[in-house]
Amino acid sequence: MKEWLVGLMLLLSPSAFAQDSPPEIQFDSVPNLLKLPPDMHLGEATGVAVNSKGHIFVYSRGGTIGNAFGATASQLLEFDRDGMFIREIGKNLYAWAFGHTVRVDKDDNIWATDKGSDMIVKFNPEGRVQMLFGRKSESSDAEAKPHERGHTPPLAHVDGRFRQPSDVTWDSAGNIYVSDGYVNARVAKISKDGDWIKSWGTKGKGPDQFDLLHTIAADAQDNIYVGDRNNRRIQVFDTEGNLKNTIRIDVPPAADARPAIGNLPNLANYLESGGSQTPGAPWAICITPPGPNQIMYVSDSFPGRVYKLSLDGKVLGWMGKSGKQLKQFGWVHQIACPSENEIYVAEILTWRVQKLVMPQGQQRAMR
Repeated sequence: MKEWLVGLMLLLSPSAFAQDSPPEIQFDSVPNLLKLPPDMHLGEATGVAVNSKGHIFVYSRGGTIGNAFGATASQLLEFDRDGMFIREIGKNLYAWAFGHTVRVDKDDNIWATDKGSDMIVKFNPEGRVQMLFGRKSESSDAEAKPHERGHTPPLAHVDGRFRQPSDVTWDSAGNIYVSDGYVNARVAKISKDGDWIKSWGTKGKGPDQFDLLHTIAADAQDNIYVGDRNNRRIQVFDTEGNLKNTIRIDVPPAADARPAIGNLPNLANYLESGGSQTPGAPWAICITPPGPNQIMYVSDSFPGRVYKLSLDGKVLGWMGKSGKQLKQFGWVHQIACPSENEIYVAEILTWRVQKLVMPQGQQRAMR
C-alpha cells in the first residue's frame, strides 16, 4: 500500500505535470541580416516570405504614413539569400496604402495583401503585376474614408470586394483563400483563374465564426488554417469551409513576462475571453513546405513568443519573449518557414526581420 501511495504522490507532483509542458527551444538569431542601401530604411516590417532561391521578400510600412486616399505606407523589397538588397517591387503601385503580409507561392509568384487599399496583388517572379483582387475606394468620392470597425449589425459582404483583408494562401489545385479580415469576418475562396467561388464565416465567437482573421495558411492535405486572433484560436477547415478542428495554444506566460509595448494585459480570464494581446492569440501562422513531417509556427504579441506545433495542434515548443534585442520580439506580424530549423520573423515594433536558426538535433528530440 505504501509503495502505491508513493507512486500516486509522484504522479501528482508538480514535476510530473511539468513533463507535459512544452520545452523552450534553443535558437540563434543571425545579426545584421538585411543590407539596405544607405538611403533606404525599413518601416514597420509587417511581412516576410522566402522563395525557392532563398531570396527574402519584406513588406514594410515604409514611405509616408497616411490613409488609403493620400500618402502610402507600403514598400515591397527583395533581398538575396545573404540579405543583400536587390530591388523594390511595385514602386508607386496604385494598390499600395498600408502593408500587411507578403507570401510566395509554389511557382515563386509574389502575393502582397494591402490592408489599407483592400487589395491583394499577384506579381510574377519578375515583379510584374499578374492579377488583382479587390478594389480600393476612389479618393475622388466625397464619401470616401477608411473603414469603421464594430458595425452592429455587421456590414453585408460583397463578392469580390474586401474590407481590410489580412493574408492569402492556396490549396494544391491553385485555388486562392483570403482572410477578410478586420472589418469583414470571412474567408473568401477564388479560383486559380481569378473567379469568385464562395465565402464562409460570420462575426462572432462560435464555430465557423471569427473575430479578426489575421493570418491564414494551408498544408499539403489542403487543410486551411485560419488564425482568429481576437478569439485566441486557429480554426481548421476543408476547402469547402467545413470546420475540422480548433487549435488553442494554452502555454502560460512566465511570471515576469512583460509586453513589448503598453500596459500588462488583463489575464484574469483570458482563456475564455480571448483578446489580441493575450497569450496564444495567433498573429502569424507559417506551415513548412510539403513533406512527410510538416509543422507549424505561430506567434503571439504577449508574451511575445513563437510556438512550434504539430498540425493537429500539439505545442512542441516555444522560443523568445518580448523585447528589442536579438532573440527577442516586438510583435511578430508574419513568419516565413522554408524549413523546420530555419525561420524568418517580421516585426512591427522593432522595424526589422530576424532569421532564426535552430540546431538540427533539437528538432528530432522534440518529436
